[in-house]
Amino acid sequence: MSLSRDDILAALRDVKVPGTKVDIVKIDLVGKIEIDGGQVRVEIVRTSEKEETIEAVRREALARLERLAGVDAVTVAVDDRSGGKGKPKAQAPAGPHGQSPDPWADRAPLPGVGRVIAVASAKGGVGKSTVAVNLALALAAAGHRVGLLDADIYGPSLPTMLDIDVPPEITGDRELIPGRAHGLQVLSMGLLIDPNQAVIWRGPMVFSAVKQFLKDARWRDLDYLVVDMPPGTGDAQLTLVQQTPLAGVVMVTTPQEVAVADVRRGVQMFRQVDVPVLGVVENMSYFLCPDNGKRYDIFGSGGGARVAAQFDLPLLAQIPIEPRLREGGDSGRPLMIDSEDSATRRTFLELAEQVHARAMDQRG
Repeated sequence: MSLSRDDILAALRDVKVPGTKVDIVKIDLVGKIEIDGGQVRVEIVRTSEKEETIEAVRREALARLERLAGVDAVTVAVDDRSGGKGKPKAQAPAGPHGQSPDPWADRAPLPGVGRVIAVASAKGGVGKSTVAVNLALALAAAGHRVGLLDADIYGPSLPTMLDIDVPPEITGDRELIPGRAHGLQVLSMGLLIDPNQAVIWRGPMVFSAVKQFLKDARWRDLDYLVVDMPPGTGDAQLTLVQQTPLAGVVMVTTPQEVAVADVRRGVQMFRQVDVPVLGVVENMSYFLCPDNGKRYDIFGSGGGARVAAQFDLPLLAQIPIEPRLREGGDSGRPLMIDSEDSATRRTFLELAEQVHARAMDQRG
């Protein structure tokens, strides 16, 4: 039997990154493949600094290949590009195992997607995922066909917030078929990993995962793809803007200065890469006491308006602290689904109107 590169890759697709359902071929951990008759040599690309992770992958790859028909002898080595102790950090090469030397070379519209809207914060703990979920549902309630992508590789929360736990289907062409929840098409890293397993990945693997969700997903006839971004201004954010044009970004903050300071950095980052910022949403803006009707500014006031004015942006919405908003996220029944009488629901519908109007004004 004559072995081919495709035979080797097919066997290695059964090798998953420990603790996940992600195969090592899909996220470019397979490097050089050499075949000489029945002699096979494969390199596993190390991009994680956890030696035990890559060693587990190497052993599993070796076991899989040893069982492959036609293999007489196999060697699986590690190509260490992690920049670990005593090792120089390799530059991402051209080709199938890293980013192109031109970081914008792969930028293209996503098939099946009209416009991409990112929901970002640069600061953790401001309720960005809550805003992303309810904004997506509000856009859907307005008659748009909407997808929701959870780009937070380290802390995916959409499976809980939408009560979805079924992994995406993978086609024979290695495409991901998004799941469905409350009328939305949904993809999340949380659907591909053990919920109790921490994701300990360095930049190149984050890049590959976000790129896979964007380019290898079979999004179907979407007017909008809402992307729930992780906190910060790092790999996931840069990957998104390098892979596809964005119609805009919605920045989420809370009123206090510690959150607003990070949002300023986020706005500046997106502007540096020519991504339009549609406006600012101030979450946890105030608490309206049901007993006496008084308004309490628990986290201060005016932060969202100040940062919006600083960058000549609109303040798109002020979302109050409302128990039903938190309860909906915990139960998998978001406020937009179960609270028809809520003033906060009406605020999200108004937010969706503004986001749609401003996105339509953009080139993307």
